[in-house]
Amino acid sequence: MRVLVIVPTFNERETIEPLLHAILALDGYQAMVVDDRSPDGTGEIADLVAAKYPGRVSVLHRTGRAGLGRAYVDGFQHALIGDADRICQMDADFSHDPKALPELVAAVDDADLAIGSRYVHGISVVNWPLRRLVLSTFANRYIRAVTGLPLTDCTAGFRCWRRETLERIPLDRIVSEGYAFQVEMAFEAVRRGARVVEVPIVFTERTQGHSKLSGSRLTESLLMPWRLRARPALAAPSPSTAEPAPTTDPPLPIR
Repeated sequence: MRVLVIVPTFNERETIEPLLHAILALDGYQAMVVDDRSPDGTGEIADLVAAKYPGRVSVLHRTGRAGLGRAYVDGFQHALIGDADRICQMDADFSHDPKALPELVAAVDDADLAIGSRYVHGISVVNWPLRRLVLSTFANRYIRAVTGLPLTDCTAGFRCWRRETLERIPLDRIVSEGYAFQVEMAFEAVRRGARVVEVPIVFTERTQGHSKLSGSRLTESLLMPWRLRARPALAAPSPSTAEPAPTTDPPLPIR
């Protein structure tokens, strides 16, 4: 089984190298860094690691910062050109423990999507202020009420996808730019009959760098559930489609 872990980055120079080493310590795992031209040199650090581990680390350099959702879409589209059987996604700041990856991957043996959940067995969050915890728990209840998603953690970003599940989702029609992307992807997967399992994890707030949460992303997260509820079913991509959807941007260099 071939496992690819996609890690989007923007100014994560303190954590990207140790994170990649932690992923590579897992037998047979590969990593793809999707960097939004980080001014702190994160992309260049990832390139150095990729040079040390040819065939196991690749770096997708995007032309500018267009949001978490677009970074993942670009990463997924490139991953589907390759031969990965399981495609994982995780944050670059160690809030998601790389040691939990094998459990997520194993869960997909009997499911289409495994989500690392902070709330499946109570609350498993470390170092969050009360305000952030209240916001997150309210957001998940709100999303469930509007969309009907059968999940305790709709906004979780630690996931493992079965390749075939991602191939059924029209990635070129995904519109979320921020954290609402996680909700939109889960919604489209469930709408297509995907079997989703939640795996309990411990989420640890970053100790280095800065959170990317902003007011505009919160607004998007509030509106997206209603847009999903009103959205007609999106057609699945053609099985013959092998290349990423064309864009107006220059081609994305990958090393």
